[in-house]
Amino acid sequence: MSAEATNPAVSPAPAPPAAHRRKGRPRIDLRRLGRAALLGPATRDRLPDAISHVAEAHRAHHPDADLEPLRRAYVLAESSHRGQMRKSGEPYITHPLAVTLILAELGAETTTLTASLLHDTVEDTDVTLDQVREQFGEEVRYLVDGVTKLEKVDYGAAAESETFRKMLVATGNDVRVMSIKLADRLHNMRTLGVMRPEKQERIAKVTRDVLIPLAERLGVQALKTELEDLVFAILHPEEYARTRELIADNAARESDPLAEIAEEVRGVLREAGIQAEVHIRPRHFVSLHRVSRKRGQLRGTDFGRLLVLVGEDADCYAVLGELHTCLTPVVSEFKDFIAVPKFNLYQSLHTAVARGDGQVAEVLIRTHQMHKVAEAGVVALGNPYAAPAEDQTDGERTDGDGERVDPTRPGWLSRLLDWQQAAPDADMFWSTLREDLAQDREITVFRPDGGTLGLPEGATCVDAAYAQYGEDAHACIGARVNGRLATLSTVLKDGDTVQLLMGQDPASEPSREWLEHAHTPAARIAIQRWLATHPSSAADGPDALDTERKDGTPAPRPAHDEPAAPSDTANAVVVAGRPEANVRLAGCCTPVPPDEVTGFAVRGGVVTVHRVECAAVTRMKGLGRGEIAVHWGDTTEFRVTLVAESFQRPHLLADLTEAIALEGVAIVSATVEPPTQQRVRHTYTVQLPDAALLPDLMRAMRNVAGVYDVARPQHQAAAR
Repeated sequence: MSAEATNPAVSPAPAPPAAHRRKGRPRIDLRRLGRAALLGPATRDRLPDAISHVAEAHRAHHPDADLEPLRRAYVLAESSHRGQMRKSGEPYITHPLAVTLILAELGAETTTLTASLLHDTVEDTDVTLDQVREQFGEEVRYLVDGVTKLEKVDYGAAAESETFRKMLVATGNDVRVMSIKLADRLHNMRTLGVMRPEKQERIAKVTRDVLIPLAERLGVQALKTELEDLVFAILHPEEYARTRELIADNAARESDPLAEIAEEVRGVLREAGIQAEVHIRPRHFVSLHRVSRKRGQLRGTDFGRLLVLVGEDADCYAVLGELHTCLTPVVSEFKDFIAVPKFNLYQSLHTAVARGDGQVAEVLIRTHQMHKVAEAGVVALGNPYAAPAEDQTDGERTDGDGERVDPTRPGWLSRLLDWQQAAPDADMFWSTLREDLAQDREITVFRPDGGTLGLPEGATCVDAAYAQYGEDAHACIGARVNGRLATLSTVLKDGDTVQLLMGQDPASEPSREWLEHAHTPAARIAIQRWLATHPSSAADGPDALDTERKDGTPAPRPAHDEPAAPSDTANAVVVAGRPEANVRLAGCCTPVPPDEVTGFAVRGGVVTVHRVECAAVTRMKGLGRGEIAVHWGDTTEFRVTLVAESFQRPHLLADLTEAIALEGVAIVSATVEPPTQQRVRHTYTVQLPDAALLPDLMRAMRNVAGVYDVARPQHQAAAR
């Protein structure tokens, strides 16, 4: 699990100036840890010197914690790693000690710290998972197993991606697995300086693409921000150096406008009788770099933000009211993440106030508990297996202060676990994981039954369908968004209500076009997997005509081809002399009785059936394709495509859909072309329980106000 120890002369990310260093986040002194580790384990009755600093940090968050498991875990880890050294020359045990201290400072509970001390033993020593279970219990064994790498000898080049897949699955059951991995990566990034530059760059890129987004999603901002700075130093050393120089120059200034505004805020709150702590919170390197690129010349207040900490939720709004009353607020900067928390547990009020000289200070207002969660994220939730607190609010787990605690398996993680099972190989999993994690904002949409769906920003109705129904979403035929009919390509907004309209045909197929509108991995993988396992279906629509001429060159496709009707109509047509042939009805003309029909063989031995007047028939006959005699069988259910031409008016789509439904006909798919000269073209593919209903259906559609024609599609033959 480890990168090797740092060489101070080549360390990629030197510590920031003392004035800019975050309180409570000291750098680990590896030499001190090394000296303490060399002393060996202590007696049974005394805590080893090497973990005294861990115990101190742990007791600061958990005063009554039992330290005996930590003592035993250190003894086992130290003895099993004894003789192993890092490239810096420090004993290897300094790495698990440093990782455990990081977690202890964040407030992790004892089980997490115990597993952290042992997290490399199974991977790098003779200790087995069975031994860990026997000595420390099943929870510790699970956490250690979750962060243990898969062997390259077994997985080859896929070892890294499959290790992450294994780790994410384990995280789905216990988020403490990822907490340990993030702390492990942070210490490795801190000590990456002795690695070859190309290895530093490779590790930094994986950290940027995977670990930092995971830290953001789990709300562990304290780890995320330092990881960002370390990656920034490796991948963009010149910009890092310039940003570091800006910070140093600002620290050397005689006056600090941010400190002056902080004192003014303290005075306002004192006069209002509000008990609050006001701190200056310096921006980390990456944050300041982003601000400098956005604003150009930086002013004193750009180098940090004010943090106001209070006791209760109501106090947050009281502080906000006083600041907006007594100072000059920048209203456009106000955001309420208390009423509407971010998907990663974050809660806070954001605002900004301006001075007379035009300098603007950003202000964060939150309770002490909110601040703990903002810094430590899921680490602050403690043990997910622990029994709920006695003080319940609406059936939800609460902490000791009565504040709500979010579940330890957030919605984005559930979605990730769902699609990763469908990823067929390591390469697709790895590339899709990076793409999924790059979508860093989430929206919530509501279902008519009162449930919700969490989706990434930019998601469409296609994504909502697969999020709600999994692969059953193949049968989705449309959607209503906020009560109005909408296409499946409609992009959803936060707070939308989405009703997905599902067809009744179990053999329904997704459209290849859905891939263009699928934003989530779950939707894309499900559609791609279906298309890959149904090559004959994919060939029947446009590909049915993508056959070879006699000279071996591919024939062009006719304009406006549509996918063929699905194979649930296999018994609708009988092929002369081949009663067992696989038959499909062509989507370009969707024949139904009593249409005169003919057939053509396509790839996979499938016979596609067309109406004899279909333009595709003329074209294929012109190419020398042999016709196959077919006739209608006994099946009465059919699909047919109808085109409605109408004048543009409000609610026309809803009225047409209602007219179709009143005839007892199911809509399989529907498209509406953009209006042209106040005229609109609607194309419906419908499932008829009986072909004899077609004339009545077309008549009902023509009776809808504004509709002036309903007909079967007649595509023009492509020019040859």
